[in-house]
Amino acid sequence: MQKKFQLSKVSIAGIVFLLVLLVLVRVFQTHLFYDPLLAFFEVSLRDGLPEYDGVRLFFGLAFRYFINSILSLGILWLAFNDSGIVKLSASLLLIFFVMLIAALFIVLNTDNPSFLILFYIRRFLIQPLFLILFVPAFYYQRHMR
Repeated sequence: MQKKFQLSKVSIAGIVFLLVLLVLVRVFQTHLFYDPLLAFFEVSLRDGLPEYDGVRLFFGLAFRYFINSILSLGILWLAFNDSGIVKLSASLLLIFFVMLIAALFIVLNTDNPSFLILFYIRRFLIQPLFLILFVPAFYYQRHMR
């Protein structure tokens, strides 16, 4: 038997508010986070990687990932109202962070880093792409129960 999926007006308003916060993180990214790779990927890649402070880059990316993750978990909670989904998502987000940040610094510290690989690893760290994957997956899982 299929369970009907409905959101209350309060949940919809909360989701919209959290989505606006995600957009604001993106809009004010240059003011909030240390990331010299932002400008690097906007201009020509011929000059090579810019100088960067690895520790500051790590904490800047970690802070941004943490903010995006908290907002994403809030959206998942409001959408599904299921602590199991939030716990699973939080665990997956932590595992993905460890894997992605390790991969990013491995690529950054190679002699001839692949800018395309670097771009996509960094994209998963700075954008809430896992939210885009989790919502349809959990919706499908709940809908098929």
